[in-house]
Amino acid sequence: MTAKNCWVLTLGVPGMDNQSLGLAQALGLEITQKRIVPTAPWKHLPPQFWFNPLKFLGEGSDAIVPPWPDVVIGTGRMTVAVARAIKRASGGKTFSVRIQDPRTAYDEFDVIVTPQHDDLDRPNVIHTMGGLHTITPERVRQAGERFAAQFAHLPRPLVAVLVGGTNKCYRMTPEIGRQLGERLATLSRETGAGILLTPSRRTGADVEAALRMALAGVPAYIWDGAGENPYLAFLALADAIVTTADSVNMVSEACTTGKPVFVEELEGGSRKFRRFHDAMRSGGYTRPFTGVLESWDYTPLDDVGMVAREVQKRLSDR
Repeated sequence: MTAKNCWVLTLGVPGMDNQSLGLAQALGLEITQKRIVPTAPWKHLPPQFWFNPLKFLGEGSDAIVPPWPDVVIGTGRMTVAVARAIKRASGGKTFSVRIQDPRTAYDEFDVIVTPQHDDLDRPNVIHTMGGLHTITPERVRQAGERFAAQFAHLPRPLVAVLVGGTNKCYRMTPEIGRQLGERLATLSRETGAGILLTPSRRTGADVEAALRMALAGVPAYIWDGAGENPYLAFLALADAIVTTADSVNMVSEACTTGKPVFVEELEGGSRKFRRFHDAMRSGGYTRPFTGVLESWDYTPLDDVGMVAREVQKRLSDR
């Protein structure tokens, strides 16, 4: 099969949408984004109960009509039923790629992409170490060039700190923020390191305030949310990276750099997260953050490229 075009089903959730977009971009296909906005009560139900999903899309959804695409890629529970409907409507011609465990109709997808810590073992499954994303070495390099002058005053080594927040599995409290900030401040005083810190939308004002207070008087830049996000520039310019444990994507993205990546543990966790972090440590990608800088080498993580190559092979074999 020679694929030319691809529909990427999006939900307006960057953490999921970027996984689909990153793979579609790596495949080099002509991309059309299709926004999916399911209506109630269907959006609250498992996808196997969406009996006519293309009729359950509400205002704000893009038209899901022929001509059908060569490839459809979706991430997230609320795109599962729509992807199945597209494949059926195309007479099976559309090659369907599912990112994350669909938890239903496994045989209806040509490829399912899941991290190995999901422990899903089927012939159509491609296992990754972490999450997919839109980050490429070229995008990181360009961001570093744009921001280099802005951060040139900070001393070396530069430590990028990627802070997440509370989610279904982890808790990020102001006290944890204070402790992390104090360890970073001590590290800076003992090594002369500069700090580049970016909070996320989940971090919360109280946690961010605790971090800022702990880092007062330290050569540090903390992004305030104004202007272009320097996240990629941090990855480019840093000598080492610290990321909180709550985000598979943040850890995965940090490990594309080949730089030392330290993981700050938070309250909580889950069996899947523990398997993920255990695999990243045993693979030589990450180490726990103890307040001490270490140096080691590993091959940069390239799950996106690996999956794209395997999908291309399966498309060609079809």
